[in-house]
Amino acid sequence: MVSPKRITDESASAGPSVFRDTLYTSRVLILPDGRQLAVAKGQVSADPGDTVAQDYLTAHPDLQLQE
Repeated sequence: MVSPKRITDESASAGPSVFRDTLYTSRVLILPDGRQLAVAKGQVSADPGDTVAQDYLTAHPDLQLQE
């Protein structure tokens, strides 16, 4: 018998971080490692384990973390 997986608070909030672009609704951001992140409809997201993207988006003056 398979028991259902329980969703903890930590795993439930482990989704991607979404940032709102306060200047543009569409653009491409180039990360320090050369990867691209696309802003679409004024939003861009990064996975929680992607520290390069998280650090870049957090430090960017035009972006605000959405809660």
